[in-house]
Amino acid sequence: MPSPLQIQPAPCAVRHALALRVLSGCLVATLLAGCVTETAGAFRGEASREAALADYLQLAAAYLGNGDLSNARRHLGNADQLDPNNSEAAAIWGLVYSREGEDQLAEAQFRRALRLDEGNSQARNNYAAFLFAQARYPDAYEQLRQVVSDTAYAQRPQAFENLGIAALRLGRVTEAEAAFARALELDNTLPRASLELSGIKLDQTDIPAARQYYRNYLALMQQQARERDARGLWQGIRLEAAQGNDDNVLAYGALLEAGFRASPEYQLYRQLLDTRP
Repeated sequence: MPSPLQIQPAPCAVRHALALRVLSGCLVATLLAGCVTETAGAFRGEASREAALADYLQLAAAYLGNGDLSNARRHLGNADQLDPNNSEAAAIWGLVYSREGEDQLAEAQFRRALRLDEGNSQARNNYAAFLFAQARYPDAYEQLRQVVSDTAYAQRPQAFENLGIAALRLGRVTEAEAAFARALELDNTLPRASLELSGIKLDQTDIPAARQYYRNYLALMQQQARERDARGLWQGIRLEAAQGNDDNVLAYGALLEAGFRASPEYQLYRQLLDTRP
C-alpha cells in the first residue's frame, strides 16, 4: 500500500508512498560522495552548526532511502549531538524504526517529532502512513486531515489523495470523493485519485463520469510509464462489465490472470465470470 499510502520525502527528497507506499529512495551519488566530517564538535559558529545539522539529516534520509539503515543511524546520531531536540531528526528516526519493525519506538519518535514541531506536516504525513499500516484508520484519517489543512505543504495534493484512501477504508465515501477531487484540482497528474474516483462514480451508476476518470487514469499511467496493477485492471473489468462489453472484460481478465493470479482482484474476477449468464 504496494502499500496504499504515501510516505512523503524526508529532507533529501527521499520517497516512500503510505500502508503507508513503500519508502523508496532517490540516493544522489554526489551527495554521498561529499560526506561531511563525522565529528560534531569540529564545527564552529551557529551557521556552521546549522549547515552541518542539515547535511547530517540529508545524508541520513538518503541512506534510509537506499535501505542502508546502519549509515542512516550513524548520521542521525551525529545530528542528535548537534541538536537533540530536532523535529526532523525525530521524524527520520521514526522511519528508521518503522523499517526495522520496531513499531513502538517508531510511533514514539513520530509523536516526539510533532511535539517538537506541531507544524511539521511531512512528519505528520509519514506518521499517518505508519498508522495506516497498523490498520489504525481513524487515527490515520485524523492526522491526514491536519496535514491537508497546511496550505504551505509541498506535498498537499498527495496528502489529499492519502486522505481519500483512508476515508474509503472507513466507509466515508462522500469524504473520500471530495478528497480525491481536491487532490486532482491541486495536481491533475495523480493516477490513483483518478482510479478511485472512477470506482466511486461506477458505484453511483454514473458510468460516463466513471469512464472519463478511468481514461484519465490510463493516460496518466502511460505518460508516467507505469504498469497497471491488479486494482487498476479490476476497475477496468468492472467498468467494461457495467457497459456490457464482454470482450473487453475478458481482455482485462486475461491481463489480470497473467500478472496477478494470486491477487484478491483475480478472485473477484473469477466470481464475476461465475455469475454472468
